Amino acid sequence: MAQTPYRVLFCDLRSDQLLDALPLTGVSLDDYIGKTGRLTGTVPIPNRALAERARRAIVPGRTAVWVERGREIWWGGILWTLALASDSRGFLSAQIQCGGWESYLYRRLLYDTQTAEQVDQFDIVRGLVDYVQSTPGGNIGITYDGRPSGVARDRTFLRYDLPWIGELIDQLAAVEDGFEWRIASHRDAAGRRVKELVLGHPIIRAGSADIVLDHPGPIITYTWPSDASGLANGWQSRGATVNTNQAADSYPIMSERLVADDDMAAGWPRLDGSSDYSTVEEQPTLDGHARADWTAARRPAQIPEVEVLLGDNVAPALLGATVRIRIRDLWHPTGLDARYRVVGMSISPPERGRPETAKLYLEVPA
Repeated sequence: MAQTPYRVLFCDLRSDQLLDALPLTGVSLDDYIGKTGRLTGTVPIPNRALAERARRAIVPGRTAVWVERGREIWWGGILWTLALASDSRGFLSAQIQCGGWESYLYRRLLYDTQTAEQVDQFDIVRGLVDYVQSTPGGNIGITYDGRPSGVARDRTFLRYDLPWIGELIDQLAAVEDGFEWRIASHRDAAGRRVKELVLGHPIIRAGSADIVLDHPGPIITYTWPSDASGLANGWQSRGATVNTNQAADSYPIMSERLVADDDMAAGWPRLDGSSDYSTVEEQPTLDGHARADWTAARRPAQIPEVEVLLGDNVAPALLGATVRIRIRDLWHPTGLDARYRVVGMSISPPERGRPETAKLYLEVPA
């Protein structure tokens, strides 16, 4: 069966006007929930005509890149770096690195204080995106829906801190009863390319039916880590230094001290951890961050990965979906049969006899 070709589109970031569709070799692309995806590849420059096209289309910081597989959009992001390389025989190539659309929000600062009182946390995020896109030159076409999370927050983001917008969203998402976010790439019903802010409370979910993956079978390889280096059952977080009395010593506010006594009763050793929130001045907000961090540290996230042959049931839209993993081997003599959520995907397009594969990064259920 013929393999579906990939097509890489280079567009103006602000207008999304198509600049060119250039060949790209050595492509590696990935996308995640909770982490900015990346694309790397090389544009070969065999002649003067292609060199001229590439010079026009490849402008770091100004060029958007979309990856199509057939008529579907499989990845989108911003071209940030270009490395022009010439080998010993004089053959030229343009090596590029791109970051997902989220990377733009980590390059935009908050210059004006923003305040929210009992505002849905999703609306706070949308307000930050609106702030970014309302500035001259700041609109890159990020869209969103108006669905609420049902969780209201009080927040003040001070301009004096010069915070990055992406980091403000991450911090808001990481508090107790927070959310997940990403910016997805797809086509709408009219065929237009879309950059959509996706928000999920408490997590992003996709799909309705489980996809079953077996080893031996469609799963070619797998890696199953178990890491206790970040384990902590005692916790305290540190906030901003708040001092209304200039004559007194200044100390940061501290969260409540959290200790999992049931872990020690079960035989676990005491393991401590901490986190810093130097811009958080409100005690309830700091306590919420501490509880969320402590909960995560008590059961550090395991991110198993499975490599599968790419087929009709595996696509970037799988992010947030549930898969059923079935493994039978020496480590699992009676068989592993469990459901996991896909939180990341790394795709390797077919090239020179190499099959088209995808690595799925999985979230182990609590």
